[in-house]
Amino acid sequence: MKREETIDFNIKASWHAIYRMYNQEAIKYEFTITMAFVLLNIDRENGTPAMKIAPLMGMEARSLTRVLKSMEKKGLICRKKHENDGRSVRIFLTTLGNEKQLIAKEKVKIFNAVIRDSIPEEKITNMIETLTEINKLIEQNNIFEYVIANQR
Repeated sequence: MKREETIDFNIKASWHAIYRMYNQEAIKYEFTITMAFVLLNIDRENGTPAMKIAPLMGMEARSLTRVLKSMEKKGLICRKKHENDGRSVRIFLTTLGNEKQLIAKEKVKIFNAVIRDSIPEEKITNMIETLTEINKLIEQNNIFEYVIANQR
């Protein structure tokens, strides 16, 4: 089987193309795609607990910590400790962070509109359903055991 015929190669190639596209656009606004994803996961009014952002993005907490520090230095976010629990920290958008979040949302809407205008809805629905099923299979964490069991 050629790599171009494998499911994982095509998912990875598409994601990398999307990632590069968004990153090239984000650079124009002096942030990165990772920062944009963080911004999109922060509640505008109530902030978001720091510990909830990493799982929302599929990131390791250590990686997120570096991104949050960088975002804080750029003035995109601020951290506030919980009044009753000093260990709990919420991430809030600054005025600049709110502006950048709106830009990020607009870019996501544009991308989705172009895709939806270019590809029939039935194909998009099938793709989303298929990717959801692939994620379920992966989450069950038995892909390789499944193959072994069915070879017997």
